[in-house]
Amino acid sequence: MPVSKKTSDQNAPAQVTESPVTAEKSAKPAARRPRTRRAAKPAAAATSRPVKAVASRAAKTAASARPKRAQRKVTSLTSPALYTNRELSWLDFNKRVLETAIEPNRPLLDQVKFLSIFYTNLDEFFMVRVANIFKQYKTGSGSSGPDKMTPARQLTEIRKKALALIDVAAAHWTEKLQPALAEAGVRVASYDQLSPDAQRTLLARFQTEIYPILTPQAIDPGHPFPRISNVSINFLIELQSRDGTHHYARLRVPHNIPRFFFVTSEGDEMEADDPLGNRRIDVVPTEEIIGEFLPLLFPGYQVVSKGMFRITRNTDVEIEEDEADDLLEAVRDSVTRRQWGGVVRLETEHGMPSNLTEFIIQKMKLKPFQVYSVKGPMAFAGYMALNDLDYPKLKDTPYFASFNPDTQPVDKLFENIAKRDILLYHPYQTFTSVVDLVQQAAKDPAVLGIKMTLYRVGNNSPIVKALMEARQRGKQVTAVVELKARFDEERNINWAEEMERQGVNVVYGFVGLKVHAKLCLVIRKEASGIRSYVHIGTGNYNPGSAKNYTDLGLLTSAQDICSDVTDLFNVMTGYAVRDNYRRLFVSPTCMRSGIERAIRAEIERHKREGNGRIVLKCNQLVDPDMIRLLYEASIAGVKVDCLVRGICCLKTGIKGISDNITVRAILGKFLEHARVYWFGPLEDTEKSLCYMGSADLMGRNLDRRIEVVTPVLDEALKERIANEVLKLQLADNARTWKLEGDEYERILPAEGKPLVDAQALMSEKYGS
Repeated sequence: MPVSKKTSDQNAPAQVTESPVTAEKSAKPAARRPRTRRAAKPAAAATSRPVKAVASRAAKTAASARPKRAQRKVTSLTSPALYTNRELSWLDFNKRVLETAIEPNRPLLDQVKFLSIFYTNLDEFFMVRVANIFKQYKTGSGSSGPDKMTPARQLTEIRKKALALIDVAAAHWTEKLQPALAEAGVRVASYDQLSPDAQRTLLARFQTEIYPILTPQAIDPGHPFPRISNVSINFLIELQSRDGTHHYARLRVPHNIPRFFFVTSEGDEMEADDPLGNRRIDVVPTEEIIGEFLPLLFPGYQVVSKGMFRITRNTDVEIEEDEADDLLEAVRDSVTRRQWGGVVRLETEHGMPSNLTEFIIQKMKLKPFQVYSVKGPMAFAGYMALNDLDYPKLKDTPYFASFNPDTQPVDKLFENIAKRDILLYHPYQTFTSVVDLVQQAAKDPAVLGIKMTLYRVGNNSPIVKALMEARQRGKQVTAVVELKARFDEERNINWAEEMERQGVNVVYGFVGLKVHAKLCLVIRKEASGIRSYVHIGTGNYNPGSAKNYTDLGLLTSAQDICSDVTDLFNVMTGYAVRDNYRRLFVSPTCMRSGIERAIRAEIERHKREGNGRIVLKCNQLVDPDMIRLLYEASIAGVKVDCLVRGICCLKTGIKGISDNITVRAILGKFLEHARVYWFGPLEDTEKSLCYMGSADLMGRNLDRRIEVVTPVLDEALKERIANEVLKLQLADNARTWKLEGDEYERILPAEGKPLVDAQALMSEKYGS
């Protein structure tokens, strides 16, 4: 089903209004048919040809014909007409995730995975972004973004877009994916679809594994409406007593039991990771089992009606860092308070009796526009658990990364870095090389100290364990742990406390700033004296996510860069102020000014020599000042190509302003996560500047975080980035959407021309 299918919200409550007239006039259609376009010319050679051949042609085809469109007269680069609303652009990104999920040729369990990601993204969007807009709406704040859209209007547009996308996702599940899974041997079933043997098995498991931990809660004058925790699945039940009076009760589905129970038609119990072979199984959601056996929880009462619901709360809890005596305890307290932030959204099961919905709205004092009737399964994000099923034929072929040969053998790693800089391109080249760096530093007797930033490291982190081992071996070890990494706070607190117990010098981030830079500094005593080695990355030190994210990592012993990193660690751990660095761009002091200088320098070079070129690859392009600079570059004639995976507030195709700007988004098997900033012709590395690092072009990254972007100094590595990352992705016509104005169109190969899949080509080049 195409994502563009028009949807209706027949049962939706009234929308947010600025006034009864203005909101109606300002509303755009909820769903529009997404256009696809065929490339005017072949972007590159066929996927079977060498990467270099593909990349060498990319620059010739970066611009393609655009349909003529009416142009709104713009008198200033600050005009709201030049900017797309940030939140609506984010929904466009999640729409691309959804379109990826419903690709008909995608393996079935991969479709489930991407659908789950779509719903997870949406949950977090409401918890953070919509929560803040709702807060602005309640306080009567005006528009804050460069697009000047008011909070009321934003809430209206968000609701319409979100409902349209949810309808498409639900329809794909119920009409296509669920039946296809059943045909393939994995039937997600309701209780009444099961065989008698399977029903008896689930009844027994309900009585022994589920029933003992359920807590039904009466709702009456003696039992006030209970507090509902964030994104928990709940039942509201209407009961009738023997004397005919009606009562209400709430039942929470416990979060600490499996989301699914697995049985065969013969009633055999299964686990998700059991070898299944060709066996056919029934997958029954836990809430389906609980709903079936609700009468057992209320003896003496009749269940008149029931319905599932879920609420989403504001999780963007402010931490009073300036007033906190202990930042760790302040963050720990914020994690607790987050469960009880203000309600942003109420989701109700589709077809839930209206009296139950109204009961919840009344008890929780909600606005009608906060209510979302959910078609399809409740809390679909939890369906990611189906990906654990041992059905290889229903999944994408796993990818096995190779080692960069310059990182081998491991015991010669520092010697190799001393000879030349090394570029790692994950996940095509294994992240194990980064783990090896820290582990080798931990046991190398010549290493005196290790300093590292940690943002999201995951569970059972080999890197954190290596840092603790290094301390046990007598080395000086410092870890700057960002406690405020959203949704990773508890894990980071636990790691910080464990490292402290092992004697590691732990620094809890920075008051008022998040430490988002990806840095590892190793100090080594060698025959020639003290020498430093640095890893600077675009992604987290997390081996798990590194298998699914595309990122770059630079290993270097260049003196200026190592000295800059040393100085920055002193800023983060002690009392030191630095406004500028030798080579690095560092937020919040000199990142913005450094990138601005690079853009303006390319504009001036274009005026002198022509062929001006800027290529940006990042996750988000939001900062209005940066967008204005890119508009200035375009007006001056500089060709600007942007590879932006997520939010993009810049508009393309505006006559006289953004004619020379293209924006593309790639979404494939791996999540594009690297940040690269290139200034100059891609074909001439000596004339060009190339930077890579942790920062996106957003106000938070430029002004409110500690971020690092490093120059790539080695010409061979610059050429690799130009060919393997930038040129190749600009040539992609398999996984790319192109921005036309403020709408994205799927790029397709021109008729009779080869398919260029950048991720597939890199997998083929580096896969082991």
